Amino acid sequence: MASDILYKTQTATLPNQSEGMVQLSNDEFNNIRKLVYDNFGINLTEQKRSLIVGRLFKLLKSYGLQSFQEYFNYIKSDTSGQAMGELINHISTNHTFFFREKEHFDFLNKVVLPGIESHPKKNNSNDLRIWCAGCSYGDEPYTYVIVMLEYFKAKYNLWDAGLLATDISEPALSAAKKGIYSSERIRLVPPDLKNKYFKKIGDDEWAVSDRLKNEITFRRLNLMNQSFPFKKQFDIISCRNVMIYFDQPTRDALVNRFYQHTTPGGYLFIGHSETLRSDSCPYEYVKPAIYRKGDV
Repeated sequence: MASDILYKTQTATLPNQSEGMVQLSNDEFNNIRKLVYDNFGINLTEQKRSLIVGRLFKLLKSYGLQSFQEYFNYIKSDTSGQAMGELINHISTNHTFFFREKEHFDFLNKVVLPGIESHPKKNNSNDLRIWCAGCSYGDEPYTYVIVMLEYFKAKYNLWDAGLLATDISEPALSAAKKGIYSSERIRLVPPDLKNKYFKKIGDDEWAVSDRLKNEITFRRLNLMNQSFPFKKQFDIISCRNVMIYFDQPTRDALVNRFYQHTTPGGYLFIGHSETLRSDSCPYEYVKPAIYRKGDV
């Protein structure tokens, strides 16, 4: 997570050396905040006021606009959706790395995959479906595929397996598809797996193998959609460190949509800094950040 910038209560400003100061008034802040909430479910609290100025200032000036009100009007008048997409690309934070919150991947390897392997589905299918909702730059979905390949090894080809990775940010998805990462981003990947699934292409750049890329489908998806276009349910839905941006009603509604798309006995993974309310969560609590849908 990016650190919040200090803000002023009435207005937030950022210096523009050639044109003085650009201010974000209360009305402008509330307009942008409502726009982001209504379209993306992200709850921009008062503490985010100066963060908004910092992230949107260059974008505003690139349009040749003189105020945040002009910028708001521009977004509302743009019927192509491009301006709205650029807004969320600048507002959202994408901080991730391979094997982040390793407990999930250990649980996948020691509990989830053995359970799926030893208990055939009622329709005798070998489907194994994972959805990374809010996949950011791809570190997380590629990590899931590594764990699956390492667990099943030669038997992997017997499974109709794969992974869907979605995000609202087009730049993040574009970077994920390229699959090029710094040494820092892959620092937690064990050396043998790094040699197996990555190729060094520069002084500090590593490219994921085509073997990993071929197992992932990247798609743009807004989690605020009231329905999701999936015909089959998922064995695992991973939505980690995404719902921290949502208020409680938005979080509850999203979890219920996830539940509808989870196969009986399937799992929901969330971030370790997140919790679900027991009185409104349809999943069974397993352990911190891991929930399970009951067998039906």
